[in-house]
Amino acid sequence: MENEIITFDSTSGKVQLNADFQNDTIWATIEQISQLFEIDRTGINRHIRNIYKSEELDEKVVSAKIAQTTQHGAIAGKTQTREVNIYNLDMILSVGYRVNSKKATEFRKWSNTILKQYLTKGFVINKERLDELNLMIDIISRSDSPEISGISNIMSEYTEALLLLESYDEHSLPDIDGTAETSNLTYPEARKFLDEIKSSELFAKERTGQFKSIIDQIYQSFGGVEFYPSVEEKAANLLYFVVKDHPFYDGNKRSAAALFIYFLHKNKALRNISNNTLAAIVLMVALSHPDEHDNMILLIRNLIETK
Repeated sequence: MENEIITFDSTSGKVQLNADFQNDTIWATIEQISQLFEIDRTGINRHIRNIYKSEELDEKVVSAKIAQTTQHGAIAGKTQTREVNIYNLDMILSVGYRVNSKKATEFRKWSNTILKQYLTKGFVINKERLDELNLMIDIISRSDSPEISGISNIMSEYTEALLLLESYDEHSLPDIDGTAETSNLTYPEARKFLDEIKSSELFAKERTGQFKSIIDQIYQSFGGVEFYPSVEEKAANLLYFVVKDHPFYDGNKRSAAALFIYFLHKNKALRNISNNTLAAIVLMVALSHPDEHDNMILLIRNLIETK
């Protein structure tokens, strides 16, 4: 969590809390919630159990665990680390509504005013980070090394896409139609293409049917509607799956890049993508985590569609 310490300043004291700009919330431990509402830990725990029992909130969504360093029980001056539960704003407010105290009312008012200012500040911080990224891109681009300048190219081209990802997180990303496919890619055609550019005995030599499955996958549909209707979506997923699924004994990245260009070209959707930029795309896909699939596809599509 990206966070900053913020302070709830009531008439009877101050409580420091973690503001989580990435998730637009704040987090607090049992001890902090106890301080907020001037209720003992036992009472707070009871309220939390009842909230879960009534299914008012989902435990997996509103709670998390963090490592906390403490001096309690330390031997010879050494600190100890333990896991503690933390709870987000939804839980804090739910507990607050069950607490009949002046302080709980103060906190509810504060969370609707001051907290919004802190969360707005988070977007300002993100804008500052984007400006820093642009400066970094400019510096990297001065390198004489083609590998490093290639990373600069891809970062520069994705600066706008990073803003689109922020819109994606806020569910306000504009829809992009893409290009209608005019020439589909069959497994025999893809196999023939790879054989023609074969550079060694093991290059693009298939494992057990995985490559054909990838070709089939980019043409999957449900109820007559394709999962990946545009050329750009198909090309991006073709590259992604060949890189990540390793269908060949050797040359997965090279095969993915070649098929990506070939498929776009045959559908007249190929833009001016430099060798270094293409290499950087493939490297980013290879280094990405499975749960980043949608974001990686979005980045690749934006690169293709805005060139």
